[in-house]
Parts: sequence; structure tokens; C-alpha cells
Amino acid sequence: MKKFMDENFLLETATAQDLFHNHAAKMPIIDYHCHLIPEMVANDHQFRSITELWLGGDHYKWRAMRTNGVDEKYCTGTETSDWEKFEKWAETVPYTFRNPLYHWTHLELKTAFGIDKQLSPATAREIYDECNEKLRQPGYTARGFMRRYNVECVCTTDDPIDDLRYHKQTRESGFEIKMIPAWRPDKAMNIEKPDYAEYVNKLGEVAGVTINKFQDMMDALQNRHDFFTANGCKLSDHGIEEFYDDEYTDSQIETIFEKAMRGQQLSTLEIHQYKHCILTKMAEMDYDADWTQQYHYGAIRDNNSLMYKQLGPDTGFDSIGEFTTAKAMSRFLDHLNSEHKLTRTILYTLNPCANEVIATMLGNFQDGSCPGKIQFGSGWWFNDQLDGMTRQMNALSVLGLLSRFVGMLTDSRSFLSYPRHEYFRRLLCNLLGNDVEKGLLPDDKESLYRMVEDISYNNAKNYFKF
Repeated sequence: MKKFMDENFLLETATAQDLFHNHAAKMPIIDYHCHLIPEMVANDHQFRSITELWLGGDHYKWRAMRTNGVDEKYCTGTETSDWEKFEKWAETVPYTFRNPLYHWTHLELKTAFGIDKQLSPATAREIYDECNEKLRQPGYTARGFMRRYNVECVCTTDDPIDDLRYHKQTRESGFEIKMIPAWRPDKAMNIEKPDYAEYVNKLGEVAGVTINKFQDMMDALQNRHDFFTANGCKLSDHGIEEFYDDEYTDSQIETIFEKAMRGQQLSTLEIHQYKHCILTKMAEMDYDADWTQQYHYGAIRDNNSLMYKQLGPDTGFDSIGEFTTAKAMSRFLDHLNSEHKLTRTILYTLNPCANEVIATMLGNFQDGSCPGKIQFGSGWWFNDQLDGMTRQMNALSVLGLLSRFVGMLTDSRSFLSYPRHEYFRRLLCNLLGNDVEKGLLPDDKESLYRMVEDISYNNAKNYFKF
């Protein structure tokens, strides 16, 4: 029987072990999409407990706890102590067998704190106290964890109205790890939201633009886009339910915008026309600034209005919906390409049924300007686990060039999430190692070593132009 989570965890062959230990593991981390709080990096935040560090904003753990019958006060409540919350998480962990949380939990304990014990009610107090004792030591701060995991660069997720003060503070502090802002203009696009007019007015104030019409709105966004560029931003990100291809005219968009600012209800067509327009104009800005654009699509968000802090989609699209959005995606990308405004693009889906659709779509818009210009993003959200990441890499391998893949990201708010890069790298090396030992790939060590090092680090470094 193989020991749980030993040094060869997920590595089934000698070739896989060589690829990981001698090549993938040593590469720095470029975490090009995360949700870290910039203030914590700027001020080198000292965590009061493992609960704050581990459970403070982790909706994955909260969902598991709720499913296990844990009351909300132990997830997001303010009336319960750090120990009470941690104890409830420890009670839940033994019920997470075969959920990626079980692997992530123990990989994080091992790599961050050197703890090999399995977390359970029997070990909870011991592990809680050991983690908290270490959190009081030098090197167990926000920046300390980034150094521990050999992080070279992180890209946070920032609204156009953010002042980026903590990015500037971090740069000026001399911190050797780059923290780069990434443009996330979802609030500027989501015209159906009841607070849209309020957001637009805030945007105008920050940009120094009086917004009375749609063109004023675009002037304000261009102003902020330029500000982000001046502060080192090199990529954008969009969280969308689907792609849009509904035709529109300038006058229609102006009317839709004016109706929204007056608080009038919009039709589904009007909402889609507006979102199509905004996404197109944002893509053109990204091209002009030589940014990379990312699209996370397929998440149906905010399903439970009572769970005010829960950040989880319920489902993705079914096969019919996926076909519809694939056609819209194709037309959207084709329009940008025809106008010579299609920049480097990464597509992520929450629905694994779309893996082959995206992996095929990539080839339609590769133009030879750079390797892997259009990328199929790693398994996202509920797919960033053993099965989801493996399926994504298999689809990309069959229908594209896995060798040009820009690899993994954390998509996380936690400073303990970097082992997800290790998890991904182990899976990658296991895929390749198994193929070699089955005779499906040659034992060409030079090519294999280069491939795993490129996917782990080099491809992202070159692609994002960091």
C-alpha cells in the first residue's frame, strides 16, 4: 500500500518522479490570476491565527462545512471564535475524502507548516496550536508565504475604480516579488444590476469625467485603463455567464445606457447588446495597450440571495446552451480578429463539456504572431482538481499544443493556495511520465525537461511579457 501524500504523491512512474522533482518543482511561480488582498501584501500582514489565514475567505471550505451540516455562524459568523470555526472545519475534513479539499488541506499543512498529520477532531487542537505558534514567528506573514513558495509574480484582480495604492506601496517598499494589478471591469458591464448608476457615478468621480452619456462612460474607462497601464497592468479579466454576439448600433447603446441610468428596466436583448458592446470596446483597449485578456465564462453567480458572502456558482451551461455560447464566442473573436484587434486571449470554462469546444476554437484564431496566442485556461473553479485539470490538459493535448500552455494559477484569496501549482505540476509530470513508460512518447529527456519547465514557468513568463 502506498503511503498517503509521500514525496511521490500523484507520481506513478520513475519518469514522472524525475520530471517533477528535478525540473517542475524547482521552477518559480507566476500566479497570473488570483484574488489576494493587495493591502495584506503591502503591509506584510501578520495573521492572528490559522483560522484567519485558512478560513477567512475560503468559500470552498465554507461550502463543504455547510454541506456537512455546520451552522453558518461557524463559517462567516462574527459571534464564534477562531478556535470554534477551526474545530468545525476539522470535523468536516474526514468527510471530504475524494474531494480536492482533502488533498489541498494536507498539502498546505505539509508545505507551509511541516505538519504530516491528518486533520481530524482528534488532531485539531494539536494542529491548531502548532500552526498558531509558527504564525507568530518571522517568515509566516503574507510576504513570508510568498517567499516560501518561490513566487516571482502575482496578478491581483482589481476594479477600474481602485486607486492601486497598495500596489504602489509594495513596489516602493523594495519587495522583490512583483504584485501587478489586473483589470476586472465586470461592474462597468453588468448594466442589469440595481446599483449600476451608482457605480457609473463613482467611476466618473475617480476618472475626473462627468458621465452623462455612453461616450463619457467610455472616456472614463479609457482614463482608468491608461492609469492601470501606468501602474504596470498587463492583463484584464472578465467574469461572464456567456459570450454575446447580439448586433447593436451606437444609438441603441446610448438609449440603453440612458435607461439604465434612469433606473428603467431593460429587456434581455438590451442587456446582451450592451454587454457585447462593452466587451468589444474593452478588448480593443486591451489590444491597443498590448495586454492579455482573460474570459472566465459559464458561472451562474449569486444563486442564493441569503448567502451574502458565498461566492459560488451552482452550475454551468447545458450542452444546448454551450453550443449557443460557442457560436457567440466564435463571432466575438472573429470580429476582433477581422478588425485586427484580437490580443493574446485566455478562455476558461466552468463546464468541462466545453473543453473540446474551446480547445478546437483556439486553432481558429492562432495567427503565428506568438506561440499559443489563444490559450485554453487551466481547469477553473470547481475544475481545478485532479480530474478537471487532467481533462483540460488531455483536451488541449489532442486538439492543440500542450507544450505552449501557460500553466496553472491559484484563482484564490489565500496565501496558502500556492500548493495548487505543485498539485498541477505533479499531474502534468504524471501524464507525461505515464506516456513515456507506456511507449506513447519517446524517452527524450531534453524535450521532456524543457516541456515541463516551460509549462510550469517559462511559457507564462514569455506570454505575459513580465
